[in-house]
Amino acid sequence: MSPDKLVYMANQIGKFFAHQGHDKTVAGVADHLARFWDPRMRDAIIAHLEAGGDELDPCVREAVVKLLAAQHNAGANSKSS
Repeated sequence: MSPDKLVYMANQIGKFFAHQGHDKTVAGVADHLARFWDPRMRDAIIAHLEAGGDELDPCVREAVVKLLAAQHNAGANSKSS
C-alpha cells in the first residue's frame, strides 16, 4: 500500500478520535494501529515517519512515535526473555 494511502487512513483515524482531546487521540490512534493494522502497514507508516512523516497530522505523528516505541520495547523484552 502506498505511503500516501496509509497517511490518509491514519489521519482519518485521528479525525475519528479528535473530539476526545489530544492525549486520548494519540492513545486511540496508536491502539488502533497496533490492534487493527497489518504488521506490514505498521512498518510502512513507521518508515514514512522516519523519512520525515510528511502530511501526518500532529496527533497521528505522536501516535506513530508511540507505536514505534512500543515495538522497540516489545523487541527488547523478547530478547531478554
